[in-house]
Amino acid sequence: MFDDRERQFWLLHTGGWAGFALIYYLGSFLHDMRSIWLFVILLNAYAGWLITIPLRYVFRRLWRLQTWQMVLSALLCSYFVGVLWAVIKNINYWEIYKHGYRPDEWIYYFSNSVNSFSVIVCWSGLYFGIKYYQLMQHEKQNALKASTMAHQAHLKMLRYQLNPHFLFNTLNAISTLVLIKENDTANAMVSRLSDFLRYSLDKDPIKKVPLEQEIQAIEMYLDIEKVRFEDRLTVQWDVAAETREALVPSLILQPLIENAIKYAIARTEQGGCIAISAKAFGRDLLIEVADNGPGADIVNGQLQRNGGVGLPNIRERLQSLYANNFSFVIAQNQPSGVKVSIRIPYQVGQDANQD
Repeated sequence: MFDDRERQFWLLHTGGWAGFALIYYLGSFLHDMRSIWLFVILLNAYAGWLITIPLRYVFRRLWRLQTWQMVLSALLCSYFVGVLWAVIKNINYWEIYKHGYRPDEWIYYFSNSVNSFSVIVCWSGLYFGIKYYQLMQHEKQNALKASTMAHQAHLKMLRYQLNPHFLFNTLNAISTLVLIKENDTANAMVSRLSDFLRYSLDKDPIKKVPLEQEIQAIEMYLDIEKVRFEDRLTVQWDVAAETREALVPSLILQPLIENAIKYAIARTEQGGCIAISAKAFGRDLLIEVADNGPGADIVNGQLQRNGGVGLPNIRERLQSLYANNFSFVIAQNQPSGVKVSIRIPYQVGQDANQD
């Protein structure tokens, strides 16, 4: 079975010579018209179609040469084919159109070689032009494919970077519970941790998920943390109904809540509250995660903390997924604490990574 390029060659090759025959035929109206002349035109076009086929296979070998060598070799090959075609056309002219008339000089069989050569050069130019165009398109597709693969690998790296970060903190808490002999609590955390990790590993980090699924994942994570903090951790949800089907990057909220627990809930003896809200505004989805902890130093929308993984990770994921069509703002919450606001395009339905 011919592939697409093979099929394209034969279509263009045949169409080109058919076009030559048509132009030749229309031009013949200026001269003596006999029915036999149409047959000669078709025979000449067929001869051109036939003798240029070997050129294709010769030109394939010329790709390995340097540019000047390739051009010179192509011109020489075109010249010899052009001369051969001129001889065939003249034989057709004398033997068919002139009904067996023989010219006095054999050199006449080579007449009009320049015209034939120019037609073959045009064929060769089109061949190389189309070949270069196909090569450029192929390289463009390869570059696009490589870019897409690199982009996907980057997203996977960012998402999976969170798993060991979160896992370390949770296992450290479980280890502490075991040391203080709270085995039942430790077992409960291990069970909830298993459920959460199963969810996170089942979700493709490249795809987006409905906010409803993200909320379910966050609730599993909060169940783990509530084992540690019990009544010290309070969570308030304010999620508009129309936003639950909106698409968001998978596990995009977990690092924000983990940050709030680490720097707000865990640092105050009485604990605190984390408020999570989502609403639609025009064509955008607005998500906020706020705490009422002691707050933090914020300069130009950046937390002044060393070694943080979660927040820079989120910003990079949003940049990779939405280019410049997003906002990620960190500000002081009122009357105390930190508030993180995310604005992304409001998308519903299937995964919208292709935008």
